[in-house]
Amino acid sequence: MVDVLIVEDNREIAQLLRDFLCAENYTVSVCESGEKALSLYEKYGARLLLLDIMLPGADGFWVCTKIREQSEVPIFIISAKNEKNDKLGGLLLGADDYIEKPFDIDILLAKIKGVFKRRYALDEITDGDIRLNKSQQTVYKGGKPIEMTAKECELLCLLMENKGKLLKKEYIFGRIWGSDSFSEPQTLTVHIKWLRQKIEDDPKNPQRIITVWGQGYKFV
Repeated sequence: MVDVLIVEDNREIAQLLRDFLCAENYTVSVCESGEKALSLYEKYGARLLLLDIMLPGADGFWVCTKIREQSEVPIFIISAKNEKNDKLGGLLLGADDYIEKPFDIDILLAKIKGVFKRRYALDEITDGDIRLNKSQQTVYKGGKPIEMTAKECELLCLLMENKGKLLKKEYIFGRIWGSDSFSEPQTLTVHIKWLRQKIEDDPKNPQRIITVWGQGYKFV
């Protein structure tokens, strides 16, 4: 699932939106038609849609209607159509906001950030360019997905939720593998190594997951 699906047939506007959103560490997909937008959403999903109205083929109102039949995903209509009836039509179909072109990119980004904070913050942990979604067990670095096993994701989540705190090896092992686990404590050391290889810029000189010798680990 991507963070933002941009449905816009103007390539310059679509690229502008993509660049600014990626700079804020959102994952983004772009398509140019209503039919493609619906297909992508049904196949992959998205946490928010930026939807133009005037599209080749099926228009944005059609897309909004079809998606509202199956989902309450936030939808922002972004359109040059600024008549009152257009705005009312979009909002009555279920759009969460109607933004006129030309738009202020800073205001748009603030609105998007507000939606993500209100709707998704409890499910996500972010630290710099690292973003972890707990329910979906997905991790992104710099907006790019990182493949992780379930245990790696659980371990990273535990460390990030306790940023700055020293977590004893025994505590971590008990939380992730359980006190009755048949896994060996060395398993933790191996998983820490794998995590560093995936999220550290220099795994041999880690700056995020720090070893406190003889005690445990700390996420900083």
